[in-house]
Amino acid sequence: MNNLNSLNRRDFLRLMSLACGSGFLAACTSPNLSSQPSDNTTSVRFALSWKAEAEYGGFYQALATGIYQTFGLDVTIRPINPQTNNTQLLLGNVIDLTMGGSLSSIKAVAEDLPLITVAAIFQKEIQVLLSHPNVGNNSLSDLKGKPIFIAPSSRTSFWQLLKTKYGFSDTQIRSYNFNAAPFLKNKNSSQQGILTSEPYLIEKEGGFKPIVHLLQDSGYNPYAFTINTTKALVNHYPDVVDRFVDASIVGWYSYLDDPAPGNELIKQDNPDMTDELLAYGLKTLKEYGIITSGDAAHLGIGAMIDQRWQKFFSSMVEIGLFDRTVDYRKAYTLQFVNKGVDYYQSYRT
Repeated sequence: MNNLNSLNRRDFLRLMSLACGSGFLAACTSPNLSSQPSDNTTSVRFALSWKAEAEYGGFYQALATGIYQTFGLDVTIRPINPQTNNTQLLLGNVIDLTMGGSLSSIKAVAEDLPLITVAAIFQKEIQVLLSHPNVGNNSLSDLKGKPIFIAPSSRTSFWQLLKTKYGFSDTQIRSYNFNAAPFLKNKNSSQQGILTSEPYLIEKEGGFKPIVHLLQDSGYNPYAFTINTTKALVNHYPDVVDRFVDASIVGWYSYLDDPAPGNELIKQDNPDMTDELLAYGLKTLKEYGIITSGDAAHLGIGAMIDQRWQKFFSSMVEIGLFDRTVDYRKAYTLQFVNKGVDYYQSYRT
């Protein structure tokens, strides 16, 4: 993985091209899924987009309770550090599926990369900006001209929308390296974070409840925590993709009801995770309807619809992130989702 991470995109694709031409990588033509003759299960490698947390609870629940096994899958879950490029890992056949978002999927289409989204676990964006209380930073519009700590990747996502809608400028940007200390020191600053963890951590470390600015309220609301894979996997092994998506969704319904089994595995993969933070994360997911609201309320967890994709794409075109000629419809498929709540619940009775 480290060697892959050190490659830039141009060098990586050149390496892939040479390898395919030499026949060294079977992944260039088809995925490398393996069947286990002893129990007739298929091995699947699934990468997260971060360390193990409540935000991935349903996947761990499906593993812990045997749901994946029931669907004929031997799933390996791989937590990922923030510097890892999951796109490279997918294209290099190091993993089979991973977490993503609709923005990254459309970017893949724009760059002619053969990736595709097959389900959307989160119906709402959970990225937020956090501010100190009692200093006049009560709304997003109040943050204009003030220092904001954001990660480099955010410059080409929600930051562009904030610049257009609220008049933010790049001079406000301060580098965010997942350390809250600079934000805690500067009371006039704000910091990006995740709704399900950073507010809790800031309160615990800083001794105050931060003001939470939901980015979805600004109009930035892509499908989040999506399940992404390669088009080769969808084309060659649609049944495996279908079973993985179904089993993961059933795992999420189980986790929302009783998270204990999944949480034990999460803590094994992430020893720094506490019971308190896991409880806070799950409580927040439920309170804000992150997973089961909107179309998921009747179509089931993982739901996606064409109109939502089109609306998000159009909003990104308006702020200049994409040319309107990009065929965003190639970024996703609905063939594995929208089966209805009753369909997924039937596996639990």
